[in-house]
Amino acid sequence: MGKIAFLFPGQGAQVTGMGKDFYDAVKVSKDVFDTSSKATGIDVASLCFEENENLNITEYTQVALLTTEVAILRAIEEKGYKPDYCAGLSLGEYGALAAANVCDDESLFKVIRKRGLYMQEAYPVGGAMMAVIGLNADVISETLAKVDGIVSIANDNCPGQIVITGEEKAVLAAGELLKEAGARRCLPLKVSGPFHSALLQGAGEKLSEVLKDVEINKPAVPYISNVTADLVTESDNIKELLTKQVSSPVRFRETILKLKELGVTTFVEIGPGKTLAGFIKKTDTELKAINVEKLEDLEKLSEIE
Repeated sequence: MGKIAFLFPGQGAQVTGMGKDFYDAVKVSKDVFDTSSKATGIDVASLCFEENENLNITEYTQVALLTTEVAILRAIEEKGYKPDYCAGLSLGEYGALAAANVCDDESLFKVIRKRGLYMQEAYPVGGAMMAVIGLNADVISETLAKVDGIVSIANDNCPGQIVITGEEKAVLAAGELLKEAGARRCLPLKVSGPFHSALLQGAGEKLSEVLKDVEINKPAVPYISNVTADLVTESDNIKELLTKQVSSPVRFRETILKLKELGVTTFVEIGPGKTLAGFIKKTDTELKAINVEKLEDLEKLSEIE
């Protein structure tokens, strides 16, 4: 039998109502929402379940999405399911930390609250991100080198889909050059900052100060770092990797290939949407992807037994 990996999505997956069925029906899930509200000073249930503008503002999005992911995770664990490995995309790496029991949930939510604030404050205006469809990383890197201003690769999501990030003018100029270089589409993303760019290095440095006070445990389950696309099995460098992650590219395509190399055949995407499942299928059609975002989706887990 193949191995199983739990995966957690990042910003952009959030949707009003996420996690409510778990909150209403599963005590361990409700406890997660209560813990997050206490740790962050935010009414996270209202943030997630009621129509509001804050859900799409970074400093709130990160708390809301991580809380939902951990709430669903704890419900899955209560059913007796455990992964062989775990990973996440950007913010989702913190879901992987929860699955690996790297620190207690309350500390994790306190950290993510600060992370969201620092990322929001680091570059409040003038940043942008853009999805580039149909070009490989080498061609994109060569093209970005011709652009004036700060622009770089933010996410290598899957074959044929890479996200760039940086100063808005530079990102828009890069989009035109990338179309000339053969990109099928260049799609501006609805985000509030130039995430995973050098422009957010200061946010990472502030986060490192917060992490100094957090007790980090040896991962109970190995997880893949966004920064290295390699396994993290010890606690020694976790804080350093999380600091770098804020301004470093997310190597998700390599993460999936690494997990396949380790014997993973089934991926369980935990949280709203099926974005990561789509990336997995585009990376390798033989890999199986299951998404759990609704209470009824727990039944899908029987497919991995």
